[in-house]
Amino acid sequence: MSAITSPLVWEHVQPAAARRLLTGAIDAFAERGFQATTTRDIASRAGMSPAALYVHYPSKERLLFEISRYGHQAALDVLRDADSGDSPAERLRSMVEAFTAWHAEHHTIARVVQYELAALTPEHLAEVATIRRAISAQIEQVLSDGVADGSLAVDDLPGTTLAVLSLSIDVARWYTPHRGDPAALGKLYAELAQRMVQT
Repeated sequence: MSAITSPLVWEHVQPAAARRLLTGAIDAFAERGFQATTTRDIASRAGMSPAALYVHYPSKERLLFEISRYGHQAALDVLRDADSGDSPAERLRSMVEAFTAWHAEHHTIARVVQYELAALTPEHLAEVATIRRAISAQIEQVLSDGVADGSLAVDDLPGTTLAVLSLSIDVARWYTPHRGDPAALGKLYAELAQRMVQT
């Protein structure tokens, strides 16, 4: 079990009522989208009154920001932890495998953080965008290393980076548990990513 699925994943959010509101918001945003979700929807999932939300969060958008910042950082940590291997090709496979499995295993939060960005304020979006650039940089670096040593064929580095990331990220849009094992999906996508850039 990874950190993000642990019952303690949101333990840094205190008090418990604030944590219940946040996890209720994840489910509501994933199911209905940010715009269609009301504060009443979120509060009812947390077993609280709508007014209680404002005791802990100044707005619905602030909840989305907390979810988005944490989710993006967790995804970046997964990529960094998986960046291991003796060659760029091995590193790429490891990273894509882990990143894909994470987006399947955590599809609910991943769906929110990847597809509700437009609802963030400019200031909050800028903070999340910094983490997103770091995610892209992880993949771009391993591809660049492979080009440098001749082991990977990449004509368009930014475009290929985007394609590799999109392969993994899009899993959150369609994944449900009956669609297969996250680990197996990670292995499949790692193989596909390697085929995209093999010499």
